[in-house]
Amino acid sequence: MRLKALLVDDEPAALERLTALFDQIPDVELVGVARNGREAAQAIADLSPDLVMLDIQMPQLSGLALASELPAEHRPEIVFVTAFEVYAADAFAVEAADYLLKPVRFDRLRQAVERARRRRTLQKVYERAEAATAPARETDLDGIWVATRNGHVRVAVGEIDWIEAAKDYVLLHTATRSHIHRITMSALEQGLDPAKMIRVHRSAFVSPDRVEAVNRLGKGLIALVLRDGVAVPVGPTYVKAVQARLGLAVEA
Repeated sequence: MRLKALLVDDEPAALERLTALFDQIPDVELVGVARNGREAAQAIADLSPDLVMLDIQMPQLSGLALASELPAEHRPEIVFVTAFEVYAADAFAVEAADYLLKPVRFDRLRQAVERARRRRTLQKVYERAEAATAPARETDLDGIWVATRNGHVRVAVGEIDWIEAAKDYVLLHTATRSHIHRITMSALEQGLDPAKMIRVHRSAFVSPDRVEAVNRLGKGLIALVLRDGVAVPVGPTYVKAVQARLGLAVEA
């Protein structure tokens, strides 16, 4: 399997070294470089790499923060590259494929790339198997069928204020109650009308009609305040799209 790789580091020398090492690894295409977390988030969205070699300590957005906010669907394999050992536990907590220490040795880089390749290949196999056996969708553009003790109830999308992920379930929050529904966020997104429900985080959707205010959180981050006072944070990779969807000035 050929991999598309993105290199992310704020040190030019580190980028040059990684580029030289990757030239020696077959079946890997370097599709771009980024020099900070914000630039990396945009590059991931634009280039859809299979593999991201990601520094941890960077300006604007750390590598760990970026990895934790990446959408679960179409998420690239992450290999952290850092001069510090202390972040290893945090790196694997966000499901990193590997963790390399600078200066990177060629044998360890090749090992990390092959590990990422195996994980990517298995993921493709799982996706094909899941698609072949997937049941009929329980969502449509206007409503979601939720199982109850007595059968099913249809929750109109127009009644939902926001949706949050809860492991293998989602919580559908309306003005009167919250419904629990077993479905993944990616599967749910396929059946939702983007005009009625916008993705604001890997773990949240919000109805744009329920947004009463937008609060700045610093470092370019924002939170959407809904009509009932709930504040839903917007993930770093979604900020520009959410601002544009709400008709706000997109910050540089």
